[in-house]
Amino acid sequence: MKVRDVMHRGVEWLSPDTPIATVAKKMLEHDIGAIPIGENDRLVGMVTDRDITIRAVAQGKDISKLTARDVMTSGVIYCRDAEEINDAARIMESKQIRRLPVIDENKRMVGIVTLGDISQAGSRDLSAEVMKAVSAHHA
Repeated sequence: MKVRDVMHRGVEWLSPDTPIATVAKKMLEHDIGAIPIGENDRLVGMVTDRDITIRAVAQGKDISKLTARDVMTSGVIYCRDAEEINDAARIMESKQIRRLPVIDENKRMVGIVTLGDISQAGSRDLSAEVMKAVSAHHA
């Protein structure tokens, strides 16, 4: 099965200059835990709910002055929509990540594939393997 068959479509990105409060409200509005960050028609980062918590709130920073750029993870890991879900699962395992932006042959973001998508579409063994690897403690 291909990534395009299981991914969430219609994903939007926000600008790196978007205030953190706006990012958090978008997460609440769409019931999601990660938002891609784009600039000049390129994916440049991801902001997760954990990024906001660890890089802003827990460090006592003034949330009203922070933008997505201040807390985002740059160096985005992604997969292609034509890849097999097993390939996306291997990327998630090796990088210990739960969500992957999906790009098409034109290098345009067309969706996000999540650990939940893999568990719904993949075999039980694949799901267990990916969950174990992604949930392992970071070294």
